[in-house]
Amino acid sequence: MQYEELMKKCIELAKQGEGNTSPNPLVGCVVLDKNENLISTGFHAKYGQNHAERDALLKLKNGEEHGGTLIVNLEPCSHYGKTPPCADLIIERGIKKVVIGMRDVNPIVAGNGIKKLKDAGIEVVENVLNNECLKLNEVFIKNMTKHKTFIALKTAATLDGKIATSNGSSKWITSEEAREEVKVIRKRYDAIMTSSSTVIADNPVMLHRTKIILDRELKTDLKSKIYQSGEIIVFHSQDKVPSQTAKNIKFIPAPVEDNKLNLEFIFSKLYELNIMSVLIESGGVLNGNALKYVDKIYHFIAPKITADNSCLSCFNSRQINDINSSYDFKIDRIDSYPPDILLTYYPMANN
Repeated sequence: MQYEELMKKCIELAKQGEGNTSPNPLVGCVVLDKNENLISTGFHAKYGQNHAERDALLKLKNGEEHGGTLIVNLEPCSHYGKTPPCADLIIERGIKKVVIGMRDVNPIVAGNGIKKLKDAGIEVVENVLNNECLKLNEVFIKNMTKHKTFIALKTAATLDGKIATSNGSSKWITSEEAREEVKVIRKRYDAIMTSSSTVIADNPVMLHRTKIILDRELKTDLKSKIYQSGEIIVFHSQDKVPSQTAKNIKFIPAPVEDNKLNLEFIFSKLYELNIMSVLIESGGVLNGNALKYVDKIYHFIAPKITADNSCLSCFNSRQINDINSSYDFKIDRIDSYPPDILLTYYPMANN
């Protein structure tokens, strides 16, 4: 049997947990009976809750999964964590074949789940839609293999790369359909990061459970909309912080380099704080300074041209004399949100 379509279903199921499973991966699961009829599905809905395999198998009460096949985008776990090992449950329920998209990069698992299944006489098929499964859990993979926070960036610009006029006018560059997609993107990440300049210029709400503000001189007004909801982390370089601040605001001092907060320190600190992924939404200066750290960029482009040199650019942090000094990226996909498009791209290894 060809399992690609069923693995695609696992990936779509897994995406239902976006924004809720961190620091765990996104996992979906499909169960077939011995005649290869689909009898159950499951996904990891929230950190601490049942893993996808357990979710799918526990929906079955009459043993119809016995002798059947389980398809899952990530190797079943083999250890006790928030829940018991999924590999043990698969063995207990009499599954005869397990189809896996990718091996777990968590060193606690890393092939041990597969070994446990094979030792129990279960046939294991690996690497079905492996690339798609790797991309689904790109955040988890970076967390586990590099012990760093995954850094994504979202920007919206005109065809000539402008995000606002010289006096700050920017609403709205993109369409309502594109802005709705931004809400979907935000949900995927543990936190949103912006700069004091953006807070002062736009007074954004940025509804999200965790928001990070880079405010070196503590210039932002704590009555700004962004401070009124969620957990707020403010990185700064001042000796004193405002007194009597709300409980949801945490101030963290950071070193300064070239009159800017040190991003490498900040991103390392985020990982220490168990923030596994962050989406930068800011102006051209922070966007430009972040380019050497980003893992992924979402770039919305509206079919507008300002033809105005004084307008603000979406990436603006340095001056180069050689075009070969540019940062290089690989475009992964192009999506349409009429009349706008979304380019999703990744940095090349030579950056």
